[in-house]
Amino acid sequence: MNGAFATEQGNCSNYKTDIPHSCKKDPEILDLMPDASSDNKSEDCCRSGVLDALAINPSKSFSSFGIKVGNLGGGPFSGLPPLNLTLNAPGPGYTCGPLKSVDPTVSLDFGGRRHRQVFRTWKAICAYSSFLASGTPVCCVSLSSFYNPEITSCPKCSCGCREVTDKNFGTCLRPAYPFPAMSLTGDNSGANFMGALDPVKCTDHMCPIRVHWHVKTSYVDHWRIKLTITNYNYQRNFSNWNVLVQHPGLSMNPITYSFNSTLLQPGFRDAVALFWGIAFVNEELIATDEDGVGSVSTEILLEKDSESFTFKNGWAFPRRVYFNGENCEMPLPDTFPMLPNGTSKTQPPTHWLFLLLIFFISQTLLLHAL
Repeated sequence: MNGAFATEQGNCSNYKTDIPHSCKKDPEILDLMPDASSDNKSEDCCRSGVLDALAINPSKSFSSFGIKVGNLGGGPFSGLPPLNLTLNAPGPGYTCGPLKSVDPTVSLDFGGRRHRQVFRTWKAICAYSSFLASGTPVCCVSLSSFYNPEITSCPKCSCGCREVTDKNFGTCLRPAYPFPAMSLTGDNSGANFMGALDPVKCTDHMCPIRVHWHVKTSYVDHWRIKLTITNYNYQRNFSNWNVLVQHPGLSMNPITYSFNSTLLQPGFRDAVALFWGIAFVNEELIATDEDGVGSVSTEILLEKDSESFTFKNGWAFPRRVYFNGENCEMPLPDTFPMLPNGTSKTQPPTHWLFLLLIFFISQTLLLHAL
């Protein structure tokens, strides 16, 4: 095997020479680190288990390894596909479909002048579900706007509530969440600590990550948004983080000032934009400490579409938000910041305020007349 390794060798006592890399029929195979020796590497291998999003870095959005399998049974040309393919990247969450035969893979030799074809190729599609990966969400969304002083917070206990364990720092414990992160010790292996407890800052929502969308300003032809991502975890930094936002206004030539961004291909009901950090500037979302929380932010300038632009009915706020592929808990629509001429339980209707004003003026005039 090259470009990866099996975690267990298994029982290879039947082999006296040319001992296989692994003798298990169901090996668990892990990606190698980037600093692996050249003898063990294969083409496009060794990402340390971390793949970038295709829209961010296509050259590092895939990985491969080579494996030679013996003792297949049924002769050397039986070509039986592998069984029960499972993808952990890391932890649960992926469900893989059956392996289907496709056109044999072709690679290049002799500087691209010769084509080399394998005997048989199979393909399986693995889909990710955050519901399978974690019993509770790991991210939530809060909202605010220039036209309403009230902030719509993340829903209470969005990520499950935990008891305070350290009153000095207001630290709470919650189960470790399923996506890879870089620790404060500098371990960038992307290792996951499933089953452990993560200390996060005690909040009403108890989420390790909060995404805040603030409608900052409305100009004649544009409107300005401030997007802020906050890390409430005391022990984890997030390198190469990304945020996916679904919002109809993002189709109007967005200008992002402090993040990288790109619009994804059409096929969604509303426009979808991917945001990620700028190298050596804010690509790392640092952990919380006793001095404050770690956060990154940017402003986004959007053009107004005269035919569709409106602040009514929550149009100014995202439809869905994802952090590192994890679905973020959204507030309910009836809690969104309301326009000044809207009605709510805390504000009397505008026409009643107008009638009260007329009443007080008439009473004042009557007193002067007497």
